[in-house]
Amino acid sequence: MSLPPGFLDELRSRTSMAQVAGRKLIWDSRKSNQGKGDMWAPCPFHQEKTASFHVDDRKGFYYCFGCHAKGDAISFVRETENIGFMEAIEILAREAGMPMPERDPQAQQKADHRSDLADVMEQAVQHYRLQLKTAGASGARDYLAGRGLNEAALDRWEIGFAPPGWQGLWDHLRGKGVAEDLIMAAGLAKPSNSGKQPYDTFRNRIMFPIRDPRGRAIAFGGRAMDPEDGAKYLNSPETDLFDKGRSLYNQGRAREAAGKGQPLIVAEGYMDVIALSEAGFGATVAPLGTAITEDQLRLLWRIHPEPIIALDGDTAGLRAAMRVIDIALPLLEAGQSLRFALMPEGQDPDDLLRAQGKGAMQTLIDGAMPMVQLLWRRETEGKVLDSPERRAAFDKSLRTAIAKIADPSIKRHYGDAINEMRRELFRGGQSRPMDRRAGGQRSFRPAGPTVLPSTKSSLLAAAQGAVEDVLREAVILATLVTHPDLIERFETALETLDVSLPEHEAVRAALLRHEGREEISQAVGPAALEKLFSARHVRIAPAVRNTEDTDLAAQCVAEELAKLAARRGHAREIEDAARDMEDLADEGLTWRLSQAAEALGRAGRGDAEDKTEYEVAPNGVRISRDERNALDAILESARRGSGPEKLEPE
Repeated sequence: MSLPPGFLDELRSRTSMAQVAGRKLIWDSRKSNQGKGDMWAPCPFHQEKTASFHVDDRKGFYYCFGCHAKGDAISFVRETENIGFMEAIEILAREAGMPMPERDPQAQQKADHRSDLADVMEQAVQHYRLQLKTAGASGARDYLAGRGLNEAALDRWEIGFAPPGWQGLWDHLRGKGVAEDLIMAAGLAKPSNSGKQPYDTFRNRIMFPIRDPRGRAIAFGGRAMDPEDGAKYLNSPETDLFDKGRSLYNQGRAREAAGKGQPLIVAEGYMDVIALSEAGFGATVAPLGTAITEDQLRLLWRIHPEPIIALDGDTAGLRAAMRVIDIALPLLEAGQSLRFALMPEGQDPDDLLRAQGKGAMQTLIDGAMPMVQLLWRRETEGKVLDSPERRAAFDKSLRTAIAKIADPSIKRHYGDAINEMRRELFRGGQSRPMDRRAGGQRSFRPAGPTVLPSTKSSLLAAAQGAVEDVLREAVILATLVTHPDLIERFETALETLDVSLPEHEAVRAALLRHEGREEISQAVGPAALEKLFSARHVRIAPAVRNTEDTDLAAQCVAEELAKLAARRGHAREIEDAARDMEDLADEGLTWRLSQAAEALGRAGRGDAEDKTEYEVAPNGVRISRDERNALDAILESARRGSGPEKLEPE
């Protein structure tokens, strides 16, 4: 069965070419620009190592500059999966949540019906535009002029007016020969409960046409002129053309502007979109009378990877922003998020533009906060965390929010950011000690003594607190300098050794080049080598002093490397544990710390440590227990007049 008109266009508008191709490709991060939907990878259709396969996600096509393969998401699935056209359509439609029309035997009739509805809607657009020019619409024109819209802007946005009468549009369309059922199905009229003719859905309202990405008029939004009207804004009911949870106002124009590099802004209403667009922010859309839905978020991310939610600065606007967070968290992916530009209290974008101009709006857009910051604001605002119980409840709410994120990498980064803000909150500005003086005055204690210049250049300062690591590094490097035959044996460990000082790095690099002491001195400079050997802990090291004992030197290097690795591993475990304890300490964490401590202890003792057991003689001299036992056996043997083999009783 042939596909109905518009089905493929709808499918392409809901499908991301980059996501479809990304399942088969590894993008070249150096050439690709995900923010602009400009992606590059090696071509899947011919063997190559360079990234000559280009995907334009905004336009929905691909092209290979090597083999000249080109097409859209449908052809890509066909070629890579080796399937037919209808099978590719079924795969993409299933992913986009679109039912296949061939499953409905009346699909062609439905497609024709949608086309007829679109024609009726277009006639309604033109009727409302003409009504705005009549004498009865003077109040509407004055209102629009007061909002800064001139005649050219009214034409650009096709703004119209629905007169107060009950059947103005109905009579007009019926006079044009439009069937009653089409007018009703388009949502332009409602049936009468009193048995009379249907009446117009929109009356005494300024009319804003809503078009889909293909440019078809699919619905209207009407702004009431009567202040006493119960609904300030009224949208068309859902029809075969219009699904308000899957539609955005100004979607087609915004997609084109975003493709030229403009940030995508999500405003709250029609006038906000128009005001922002007229001020130069052309990539602006709005949801249609409801909170932002999952489908609308996906539409936004198809246009731009990081839309900016610009909501009103009142309580309702903040609540709407918080709802968006809960919807967005499970959907977050790498390079796909939201930012938030909150308007000044009591203002919407249109108010801000008229009061302070484009520059003020641009400042808010440039300073839009990441979603993690607004999440933090929501979780902390109005809370007093002055007890362990309140802090525990606070931590639980944070964990619950972060748990909604499906992507493990993003979840980890959110956890890191939240933990950092949490630590800053609980420090509460008490990073410096304070005294309480008479009268309740608060003053800081004086700072400590000034750091001497000699201290700044000392080992303690240079090592940034890890003095023990620096000492062990020095012994390892000095031993290998004096015993170059050992370099090959420890080459792998030397390659992965992290050193703390620049002069240590210079010596390490020279050792990896298998240079002797003279070459090393020339490479790093005599001063660096002299500094390495001048330290007392290096001078007294037996392996450094005894250049002939290779076995002792090898044993020394092996032990120092083991101790260094154990110490650094233990430090990493402590650091990880500190982060984990921000959330929840458990038996696994305790076991990890005990294992790290045990490894550090084993390394500290070393394989060459003297494990002999001693006893203290009456004169205070230590004697080996084994030797003492052997001596006792000899004495006992002599006393009995028998050899050592007669020590056991017969």
